[in-house]
Amino acid sequence: MARSPGAGDPAALTRRGLIQGLLAGGTLAAAGPALAAPPAALRVGDQKGGARSLLAAAGQDHAADSPLQWSLFAGAPMLIQALAADAIDTGVIGDAPLVFAQGGSDTIRAVAGIQTDGTMTAIVVRHDSPIRSVRDLKGRSVATLRAQTGHYLALAALREAGLHDDDVHFVFIPPVSAKLALQTGAVDAWATWGPYISDAKVADGAREIVNGGRLMSGLSYVVATEAALHTRRDAVADYVRRLRAGHDWMQAHPDEYAAVWAADVGLPIAVAKDVVRAMQGTVVPLGPDVIRKQQAVSDFMFETRMIPRRLAATAVMDTRFTF
Repeated sequence: MARSPGAGDPAALTRRGLIQGLLAGGTLAAAGPALAAPPAALRVGDQKGGARSLLAAAGQDHAADSPLQWSLFAGAPMLIQALAADAIDTGVIGDAPLVFAQGGSDTIRAVAGIQTDGTMTAIVVRHDSPIRSVRDLKGRSVATLRAQTGHYLALAALREAGLHDDDVHFVFIPPVSAKLALQTGAVDAWATWGPYISDAKVADGAREIVNGGRLMSGLSYVVATEAALHTRRDAVADYVRRLRAGHDWMQAHPDEYAAVWAADVGLPIAVAKDVVRAMQGTVVPLGPDVIRKQQAVSDFMFETRMIPRRLAATAVMDTRFTF
């Protein structure tokens, strides 16, 4: 008896059986979950040495059902612009940048706080500077970024010392330029945060004359766009939980994280240890105490003309996240 072509070919039989099975199921999509589209990644904005390196070090960076897509930015202003343009879904910014973001966009919301001791922000001078206190800044120049944490600290420190906002000359330049300006004596002091402070002290011998421990809230915020909160709320909540686990891990393993941070940023381990000490914090819900602190930040920024109008902190807070 004549056989049809391929009738004795096991591969042909296998292919024929597969096709018949798919047709019997009605559509190719009914073949099972193996053909289902993978979950969309949550688009996360970050800065070098930020959340991405922390989650990786803490083993919190991979989850098949909630993947993360990272974008790196040079600072909070650029990250805020990306949020406003719907180029990313979420990120972490400081308390003063949150006020700035609120004033410029109505599509960004804070969903959780990160409470630290506030010492990450400071004013430094050269090791050979005659400046020993905030009062000595009168008539001097201070480099910082406009409407960011360093600017906030400088104004708060001036007022605490009984000086006026215009008793110093602010030079608004980016950190890389500010570092060089301080080294060469083009400015007398530098108000900045985190790795820039630690690098200036450890690598350049700069002296710290005041930090934000008494004068700042010590808060930063996990923020997200309204669009992400509407369509990706569970993914944002999962990211917050992973951040909380990461910060808990950092507190228990500061030296281990310092080594990871140093490798990621490319700074010496001594700088990394100083940064990690100031970075240690706890991810907290947006309760009444957090909102009160943020309102005080917002009011101060209005009073010092950093923002043009008074803002209500409650308007930028999504308090429904609990963990």
